[in-house]
Amino acid sequence: MFTVGVVVNPVAGLGGAAGLKGSDGLDVQREALARGARPRAGERAAQAVRTLLSRRPDARVVSISGPMGAEGAHELVRLPSHGEAGVTTAADTRAAVAALGHVDLLLFAGGDGTARDVLDAVTELGEAAPPVLGIPAGVKVYSGCFALSPATAGFVAAGFDGTTAEAEVVDLDEELYRRGAVSPRLYGSLKVPAARQALSGRKAGSSTTAEGTVEGIAREVVARMRPGTRYILGPGATTLAVGRELGLATTLLGVDVVERGGSGFGGVGGVVVGADVTEAQLFELAKDGPTALVLSVIGGQGFVLGRGNQQVSPRVLDAVRDGGGELIVLATQQKLAALNGRPLLADTGDEETDTKLSGHVRVITGYREGTIYRISPASEEFDL
Repeated sequence: MFTVGVVVNPVAGLGGAAGLKGSDGLDVQREALARGARPRAGERAAQAVRTLLSRRPDARVVSISGPMGAEGAHELVRLPSHGEAGVTTAADTRAAVAALGHVDLLLFAGGDGTARDVLDAVTELGEAAPPVLGIPAGVKVYSGCFALSPATAGFVAAGFDGTTAEAEVVDLDEELYRRGAVSPRLYGSLKVPAARQALSGRKAGSSTTAEGTVEGIAREVVARMRPGTRYILGPGATTLAVGRELGLATTLLGVDVVERGGSGFGGVGGVVVGADVTEAQLFELAKDGPTALVLSVIGGQGFVLGRGNQQVSPRVLDAVRDGGGELIVLATQQKLAALNGRPLLADTGDEETDTKLSGHVRVITGYREGTIYRISPASEEFDL
């Protein structure tokens, strides 16, 4: 019988919508909950399990009892408790992987920090360790061992024939990340199903030679801005350049809301309406007048929504749409070319919202330069 193990990091992604840029540490998790964040990793794991069983109903799913378990599992394994009651730690993740080391394939729901814990546990298991696959549920998800979406993880698991490949695990220091320092570090590799098209791949850094192009993109965005419209600037160096073009000090890794003032270059200025906002704050700002959304593409992966910008939730997108706002996507020509024709991706956590976004969008690639590019739900089934 084909057996799939599932481990859930219940706090993965908790800090995303709360604007905390990660979920590592008990203090950060408590602050996220205080800001109204809601755990979503369990839901995303359940989606993967449903997809797996719909495609391969004879599969047996084994998970962990308690908050690290997946809904829909046929069998639950109990672990010794660690730390505070109801609080899971990296040690729990490693123990869960060890307890499920007998399965044919292990799925884990989390982000890059969870992937590191899985890597540690798999290393301890040695040759007996099963292949693994990440269900994306974290804030960043820079590592290449994750499926494009929870549904895609289910598709891959259902079609797994034992053929594997190596995928990299990378992570970064969240404290430095919150201060604007982005320096992903390679920790090792995991054995994953050989389904490259269905994996997100490792995030690629921005080219150091593209600074002039980024400034050109920013200049074009500002030239298109309309006074009286609010503009949501997502995370990234390209959107940061838009703030700089307006003469504003916006945040590199947060979500800001700005308005343009004046007209024509030389006299262009702006105002920050909201700096480093949470999802709740962004929703209130988005529904209070015409709002446009400015997002950059994650290099090497193609994600526009759902990676590092969870503040832009389905209800925020609905508020932008209801107000007649538009989605403005930013990417250099080099970044688009590196996708080799693969679509841009949306993974908001709501399939209906992702489907509404599907189609073609205009991508600004430079000053007075742009192209039309396809955007698809990340849950779209690939020909595996």
